[in-house]
Amino acid sequence: MYLWELADLATPWSVFVVATLRIADHIEAGITDIQQLAAKSRANADSLHRVMRQLVEKGVFEEPAPGQFQLNDFARQLLGPGRIGFDLEGFGGRMIHAWSTMLTAVRTGKPAYHEVFGRSYWEDLEAHPDIAAQFDDMMGPAGHGTPDPEVLLNPADWQKIQTVVDVGGGTGALLAEVLRVHPHLRGILVDLPRTVARSREIFEPSGVADRVTTSAQSFFDPLPAGHDLYLLKSVLVDWPDGEVQRILTRCAEAARPNGRVVIVSGVQPGEQASPELLMLVLVGGKQRSLAEFRTLAGTAGLEVTAAAPNPNGRFQVECHCGAGW
Repeated sequence: MYLWELADLATPWSVFVVATLRIADHIEAGITDIQQLAAKSRANADSLHRVMRQLVEKGVFEEPAPGQFQLNDFARQLLGPGRIGFDLEGFGGRMIHAWSTMLTAVRTGKPAYHEVFGRSYWEDLEAHPDIAAQFDDMMGPAGHGTPDPEVLLNPADWQKIQTVVDVGGGTGALLAEVLRVHPHLRGILVDLPRTVARSREIFEPSGVADRVTTSAQSFFDPLPAGHDLYLLKSVLVDWPDGEVQRILTRCAEAARPNGRVVIVSGVQPGEQASPELLMLVLVGGKQRSLAEFRTLAGTAGLEVTAAAPNPNGRFQVECHCGAGW
């Protein structure tokens, strides 16, 4: 019976449905009766009640009286931006439906996202700016909290840094925090045009807009060259090995002869990295062990010079250009 419970899809799909219907937000606003919740969310009352009871049985939401619902700690995670990853009609729905392509991905070793949506994952985001904006929001401070600016393993090294290039930095949340904490720095944000166009929303409230510029481009193209530090946060996990080598090569070209490249997230200590199956089905990417990454970095002209948890416990890797540069 345990295996059947492990494979049960009723609970996750119930979470996705109530997230899409914004049930947690409605309860937070004071609507607790199932008839009123159904009316507000344009749902069938009996069907919604059955879904809510399923979730109550699993510890998500509470039903203190028949047909009356309350939030608990689990349900509160569906409030506000936390809902994006579960919304079947938004970005979350893209991730959820992509799981149906897992068999093809396992058979071929390549993502099959196009089987469901007709385009690759990245092409799909470009074709749907509203979905892409939700992705940006989920990756930004609203979704992931305040970014950790401790991107150098040795804090004393900041005195050697004057310019930071955030490669694939989204709307700039991490770069803004780095510049805020280190007021002597200047920064460059590199990402696609639709994404960097929104960076003003981050940089101006952070008070760093006068110390940052943007480069609206792909990171597969030549990067702004001659700077001290090139950051890659949550980028490499999104790509297969061939593309990772190309990205690292661009960083090495731009950083030579004296710059450094720092990888934040996507590389793990130990012999084996975590499976990261969502990346498998979405984009063909993965987490990599330090040994796997070291090999890729070497082929790109980079030498791993340090790898350890940063002061806040996040595992990071620092690279310099190899002797061949």
